[in-house]
Amino acid sequence: MLSVRLLAPIKTCIGLAALLAIAGCASTGSPEANISPGMGPEIPPAIKAQEITGRWGLAAFHNQQDLKRTEAAARNGCKQAYNIAMGPGGGVIMHMPDKAQPEELRLKGGPGNKTFIGPPGEPAGGQQDREITSFDGRVMTVRFLDPEVSGRYGTQIYVRCAPRA
Repeated sequence: MLSVRLLAPIKTCIGLAALLAIAGCASTGSPEANISPGMGPEIPPAIKAQEITGRWGLAAFHNQQDLKRTEAAARNGCKQAYNIAMGPGGGVIMHMPDKAQPEELRLKGGPGNKTFIGPPGEPAGGQQDREITSFDGRVMTVRFLDPEVSGRYGTQIYVRCAPRA
């Protein structure tokens, strides 16, 4: 038979192991458990989807010194306006690079009050996103984050078209 002296430490170890197991199970239901490693809580976008919906003249440039000339070209683009519509899921309907059909994209918030437009289900600032670099309600500039796509499409300028008469 084991002596009482030997049983006491064994009972303590078994009790401690049981408490740790229960504590581990209890913590899995916490909100922190629902956040993937490396991802913090979702940041709301600084610009809302409703703010960018509508008809836009669209043009693009590769050199910053072409900004004003390209903005004027975008303004003239209202003759064949690019339409950004609200999507059924609360996003916006726009084209992804190299895709013929528009699809619903999400506005995502990022650190430093940044706003990105990209596919749902991906973190803000991902390779498929584009960043809204400036927006004053009438003019919006957007750049693709993928360097290869950005090299082909440049920085896009959207100029809001006047309402149809």
